[in-house]
Formats: sequence, structure tokens, C-alpha cells
Amino acid sequence: MKYVAVITGAASGIGRGMAERFAAEGMAVVLADIEEEPLAKLEADLRTKGATVLAVKTDVSNAADVENLAGQTLDAYGTVHILCNNAGVVCSRPIWEHTPADWEWVLGVNLWGVIHGIRAFVPRMLKQETKCHIVNTASILGLVRGPGEGIYKVSKHGVVALSETLADELAQKGSQIQVHVLCPGWVRTGILNSSRNRPDVELHHQSVTDSRNVRAEMEAGMSPAEVADHVYNAIQTDTFYIHTHPEHKAWIRARMEGILG
Repeated sequence: MKYVAVITGAASGIGRGMAERFAAEGMAVVLADIEEEPLAKLEADLRTKGATVLAVKTDVSNAADVENLAGQTLDAYGTVHILCNNAGVVCSRPIWEHTPADWEWVLGVNLWGVIHGIRAFVPRMLKQETKCHIVNTASILGLVRGPGEGIYKVSKHGVVALSETLADELAQKGSQIQVHVLCPGWVRTGILNSSRNRPDVELHHQSVTDSRNVRAEMEAGMSPAEVADHVYNAIQTDTFYIHTHPEHKAWIRARMEGILG
């Protein structure tokens, strides 16, 4: 029986990296993304390499869409072994300037997308009574503090707390589901252009400082394929916190020391 991996935000960036890695390992991959054309292209690319693939257009901020994703996965394969709640967006302004629409969009994708994934898939995974894995994509910014990327940080701190609680509750239940939280540093993705998928008509404005500094950092960052290697290895070893950049642990330590006083 093939392992089945479901990846949201699969059409680009880290999601695509994970999809390609899992497919290379012989898994059946279920690709979920809001962008139809890149999703279809990735599906075709993986099929030409012999992969077993199902593509499902999905808006992770919509509970019904994620339920549909879970239903189609089980209808097609009867099981799911790996769920990667990965879809993410960003919106950059001083935190007091963000509109309610900004908050709704970013939290809707980054946090509610993970919540919907948990609600749709965990009950089904529990019924399987088999070893399963859930990988929730947070960020190094979900573990530290500092100016900038306020809504994004709120969403990713939420994903970390959600993942920790989910892991503890599943362990308390004696479940075979292993939870992982991915906290990458700079990665070469297109997340700074994520406003292309924003449902409202308001334009996404990026500050000049963020645009210059963040884009430069990301362009020099890790490849999605390398991140996928970290994820795959963490699944093999049941590692909960997945750190792609060990040098960032000093940043985490500084925050912890600040909390402890």
C-alpha cells in the first residue's frame, strides 16, 4: 500500500518542495492549492515522472473546501498518512495600520487553514488506527519577537501553540498520530507575492524597508527542496520542532531568557 501525503499550498514554494520529495519517495500525493494553473502544472509534471497524484483546488480558509479535500482524499485512496498544513500568506504594514480585511485574510489562511485541516483530517486519522503524521508550517517568526510582520507573527505563534496542544492531546489519548511544527527561516518562495490570491479588492502594500530587506533575505535563502529534506527526516525520526536554520536558536533563546527574566 502506498503512503498517502496531503499538502496544502502545494503549487509553489515549500509545499511544492514537499510534494516533489514525497512523490520521489514513492508516495501518492494529494495537491491542494487555491491557484488552479500552477496546481494543474505540478500535477502534470509529477505524473510524467510516474507519481500517483490527485489535485484538488482548495481555499484553506474555507472549512467546506478543506472538508472536500479530506473527502476526496479518502474516496481516492481510503487513507492518509501525512498531512501538511502548509498554505501561507503575508501582509506587511505597521501593526496598527492593518485593516480588519488584512487580519481576516492572513489569519484565515495561516491559522484557520491549519485549524480546518485538523478538524477535517484528525478524526479520520484516528479511525485508521495507523501511524500518521501532521506537519503544520509555522515559521521562525512563530518562535521569536521583534518589529515587523505583525499579523504573520500572530498567525505563526498561533500555529506553534496549536501544534503543541494537538501533540500533547493526541499523546494523552495514546494516538499513533505524530505532530510536527515546521519553523523555517528564510526560504526562496513567492510568499511576498501572495496578495495575488487575496479575495478582496484592496491592494496589498508592502513597506519599502520590508520589500528591500525581506526580499533580499529570501532570495539568498534556503531552497524549498532543502526544507522538504528537513521535513522528511523529521517524519522519520518523530521530531516535533523542525528547525531548518540552527543558527536561529540563539534568537529563540534570547526570547526565552526575556520571558524568564
